[in-house]
Amino acid sequence: MVLTTFVSLASALSGLIKVVDSGPFKEFSAGDKDLIDKLKIELLTADAVLSDAEEKQITNPKVKEWLNELKHAAYDADDLLDKATTAYLKLKMKIEANYIKGKAKATSEEFKKRISVLVPFYAGVIDGLRKILERLQNLATRRDLLHLKGSERVKPPPRRQTTSLLDESQVFGRDKDKEELMASLLGDTAQESGIPVIAIVGIPGVGKTTLAQLLYNDSRVEKHFSGGKAWVHVSEELDVFKVTRTIFESVDSKNCHVTDLNVLQVSLKTTLSGKRFLLVLDDIWNENFFDWDLLSAPLKAGACGSRIIVTTRNQGVASIMRAITTHHLPQLSDECCQKLFEKYAFGTSNPDDHPDLKSIGHDIAKKCQGLPLAAKTLGALLYSKLEAKQWCRILNSKIWDLPNDKNSILPALRLSYNHLHPHLKQCFAYCSIFSKGHKFEKQKLILMWMAEGFLQQPNGEETIEEIGEKYFLELLSRSFFQASTHKKPYYLMHDLVIDLAQFVSGEFCFKLQDHKRIPEKARHLAWLMNGLDVDKKFEALLDAKSMRTLILLVSSNTEKPPALHTIISEKNLSTQLRVLSLPDKGIITLPEVANLQHLRYLDLSNTSITKLPSTTCSLYNMQTLLLSNCSRLSELPEEIEKLTNLRHLDVRRSTQITKLPPNFGKLKNLQMLTNFLVGEPKSQSSKISELGGLSCLRGELSISRLENVENEEQASKADLKSSRKSGASYKFGEAYH
Repeated sequence: MVLTTFVSLASALSGLIKVVDSGPFKEFSAGDKDLIDKLKIELLTADAVLSDAEEKQITNPKVKEWLNELKHAAYDADDLLDKATTAYLKLKMKIEANYIKGKAKATSEEFKKRISVLVPFYAGVIDGLRKILERLQNLATRRDLLHLKGSERVKPPPRRQTTSLLDESQVFGRDKDKEELMASLLGDTAQESGIPVIAIVGIPGVGKTTLAQLLYNDSRVEKHFSGGKAWVHVSEELDVFKVTRTIFESVDSKNCHVTDLNVLQVSLKTTLSGKRFLLVLDDIWNENFFDWDLLSAPLKAGACGSRIIVTTRNQGVASIMRAITTHHLPQLSDECCQKLFEKYAFGTSNPDDHPDLKSIGHDIAKKCQGLPLAAKTLGALLYSKLEAKQWCRILNSKIWDLPNDKNSILPALRLSYNHLHPHLKQCFAYCSIFSKGHKFEKQKLILMWMAEGFLQQPNGEETIEEIGEKYFLELLSRSFFQASTHKKPYYLMHDLVIDLAQFVSGEFCFKLQDHKRIPEKARHLAWLMNGLDVDKKFEALLDAKSMRTLILLVSSNTEKPPALHTIISEKNLSTQLRVLSLPDKGIITLPEVANLQHLRYLDLSNTSITKLPSTTCSLYNMQTLLLSNCSRLSELPEEIEKLTNLRHLDVRRSTQITKLPPNFGKLKNLQMLTNFLVGEPKSQSSKISELGGLSCLRGELSISRLENVENEEQASKADLKSSRKSGASYKFGEAYH
C-alpha cells in the first residue's frame, strides 16, 4: 500500500497512522509500542494544523518552509514503510513459490518461522522511524513558535462582487457566443416543472460574467422580460435567504425587511406569479440539489418564457440545475486578447505610437492564452509604464511573481483549487510536471495517480480505477482539464492552470529542461527532452535520490531520438521510483531493474526494446505495464505470473509477440489486458482456458490465435463465463493493430 503525501497532507497522514498500527509492520513492531504511539500522536497533531498552515503559507515564507519540511518527513516515512511492506511481500512470494514447487502448503507456524529472517531488517525500519519522530518533534516546537492552530478550514477573504453593469467598449470577441445564447434566451421552450436554466460554464477568468452581462443588458432582453430582471452574485456560499431577498428586492423595487424565509418566499411567489422574468445567478458553486430545490420553489410561479442564467466554473452545477442549454465558453482568440490587453495597457493612447511596447505586448497577450482576466490584469499593471524593461519583467514573470495587491489572476484560480477535496488537490498538483501544451491521456494519468497512492481505497464493488475516473471527471468538470480539440481523446491544461499547479506543488515537482539542476529532494520529475545535452541531464538524475516519478516528455522538435540506451542504467534511477515512463524510440535496451522494488507503473510504449530484463518479474508491486507499439518486442518474461499485483497490461501493436508465457492465468488481479495471444496446444505458452481465471478483466479484449487451436477454442468457451461477468467484451480472431 502506497501512502504518499503531497500538497494536502490530511489523507496521507491518516494513511501513515493506519500502516504503523496494522498489517505485517505491527507484527514486527510489537516491542516498540511506545515509539508507534508517539509517532501517531505527532502525525495526528500535525494533521490538525494543516488547514491553518496551508492558508498562512501564502503570506508567510517561514510557514511554507515548515510545511515543506513536514511533507518531506511524511514522504520519508512513507518510503520507509513501503520498503518494509515490500520486503515482507517479496519474502512471502519466495516462500510460497518454494512450497508450490514442493507441492505442499506452508503452515502458519512454518511461514512465521521463515518470515522471521526479516526481524533485523525491521529493526532498521524502527531506527529510521525514530529519526523521523525526532524530526516531527522538532517541527512541533517550531509549529508552536509559528502559532499554527488546529481549526477548521479558514475561509478565504471575500471575493469581489459583480453587478449587471458593463462597459461594452471593453468587450471583444463575444458576439458569436452572445447570439448563440440569445436564441435560447428568447426562444420558445416547453416549461415543465420549473424555469428553464441556461448555464455558462468555463475556466476561471474566461469571461463568463461578462457574457452574462452582455445578455442581461441587451435591448431585446429588456423588452422581452417585461416582468422584471434580477442579478445576484452568489459566489461560494449559497445563502438561500439572502439570494431570495435580493431577487425579491430587484423585481419589486423595494427594500425588504422580512426575516422569515417562508414569508419571504410566499411574497416572492406572489410577486412573480404570471410574470415573465429573467434571473442571473452569477458565480454559482453549490452542487447541493436540496438548496437549489428550495431556492427555485417560488420561481416556478413565473410565466412561460421566464429564464434563469447561471455562470459557473463547474459542470456539476449545470447538471444539478438541469440546464436546457450548457454553453462551454471558449478562450478568446489571440487577436481579441491583444485588443483587450492594449485597451487596458495603453488607455486612450495609440499603441502604434509605442512600437517597442506594442511588440512586447503582443507576446504578453499570447501568454494570456485567451483569458480576458489575465489580459485585463497584465494590461492594468503596465498602464502608464513606458519602459520596455518593465514590460519584459511582466512578460517573463509567473503569476505568483505579480504584485499581490494587483494580481487578480492567482486568487481567481486559487479559489477553485481551495474548493477541491484533499485527494483531488494532490492529483491536480501532480500534473504540474507536464509541460505547457502537453497533451495527456486520461487512462495513463489515472494509472499514474494509482501508482503514487493518490487514490482512496475502494469500498464495495467499485474498483480503484473507477475512483480515479471519478477524480479525473471532477477535475475536468471544474475546468482544470480541457478536452483537446485537435488530438482526441487527449486532454490538456491551460498554461495559467499549469502555473497554478506549479505554485501549489512547490519544490516537490520539477521539470528538467534547458540546463537546470534537479533539487536533491525533488519527488516527481518530468524531463522535457530536446535531444541536447542528454548525457549531462541524465547525470543530473544521480542527485535525485528521493525521486518517485520520472516521465520522459519528447519534444515535437526532436528530429532524431538520442541514444538513451547508452546512458540509462540502474545507477541513474532512484530506487524510490513508483512511476517510470520512457516512451521513446531511443530506448533500445532496458537495464536490470531489480533495485526498483517500489515501482508500480512502467511505460515503455513506442520504444525499440526487443525484450524485458528477467528482473522485471521481481517487481512485485507492479500494477501497470505498458508495451504498446513496441514493434521489436518479441517476448514477455517467462515468469511474469509472479507479478501478482499487475492490473494493466497493454501489448497492442507489439507485432513481434506471438505468444504469452505459461501460467498467465495466475495474474488474478488483471483488470485490463488488450491482447490474449494463444499458442499451440502442446507449446510452452498460455492456453485459452487460462482466461477463465482472469475474472477481473474489464473493457475490450482481443484474442489472437495460431492456426491449430480452433478445437481448443471451442472446448474452452465455457471457461470465459466468469470473465464475461466483469463486463469484458471479446473479439475473436487476429489482434487489432
